[in-house]
Amino acid sequence: MDMSDDRATPDTAVSAAWAAHRRRVLDVCYRMLGTLADAEDATQETFLRLSRQDVDGIDDIVGWLVTAAGRVCLDRLRADKSRRRYIGPWLPEPIVDRTAPSADPADQITLDDSVRIALLAVLEHLSPAERVAFVLHDIFGMTFERVAESVGRTPAACRKLASRARSAIRSDNEPRFDVDPMAARRVVEQFAVACETGDLEALLAVLDPDVVGEFDSGGRIPGAPTTAQVGGYLVATTLRHALGGTSATFHTVDVNAQPGIVVDLHGHIMAVITLETDGNRIHAIRAIGNPVKLARLNR
Repeated sequence: MDMSDDRATPDTAVSAAWAAHRRRVLDVCYRMLGTLADAEDATQETFLRLSRQDVDGIDDIVGWLVTAAGRVCLDRLRADKSRRRYIGPWLPEPIVDRTAPSADPADQITLDDSVRIALLAVLEHLSPAERVAFVLHDIFGMTFERVAESVGRTPAACRKLASRARSAIRSDNEPRFDVDPMAARRVVEQFAVACETGDLEALLAVLDPDVVGEFDSGGRIPGAPTTAQVGGYLVATTLRHALGGTSATFHTVDVNAQPGIVVDLHGHIMAVITLETDGNRIHAIRAIGNPVKLARLNR
């Protein structure tokens, strides 16, 4: 390859952009689509589109990539009929914090407040255009002029889309608490012990009387609840019925930047759980048991 010219060849320019900005694009796509497989595919498609451009003629390569990723994700959200016929609550594919080095794309997702399971679940209820406008503007700081390029509407219309998304998130999102991380982890550990031992009284003691529990099975687990469970006793007995006598172990971990639990049965992950707590009691439980969404963790 002749390196005497300052202009990079298209292949090397795209490779350089991939090395420098792939994580940024993957971050955008995961928040848009909610699963790593879909996010990886959308990231690949975004860079494929870049390969068809005059890369040297693009002044803001990051802005171009994020805008293109928004268009790719918008098309996928509009076309994905499986999401519209999903059985039971839809929750995103969980990202479990790992301490060992890994090439897994899950370890390349930036973990912050914008990947919380509850937030991504609320985004699923928005229209595709609202979701794209909110993610690009409110999470990634894109101007509404840039958002308009992704959504195919005017900047003013995109401003309204993002505003409607914010209103939906404020009304539907789970209660938020400013909790000391150690206090939150202590409550999660109490919950884990109560579940593992099947101690109903201990479980009731750590649950708020109005706790809400959701379980994403995708319709693949017979007998799994397909609607939200509300109330301490109902949630506790549902958990005990589902997990009692299974010899499962409960490991306290970080899941999507929140205190959570991995439920393991003989080396196979049965569920990943996130908990919303005020430091004393648990107010919301979201459990992902859909085997498709746990397949990456079980590989």
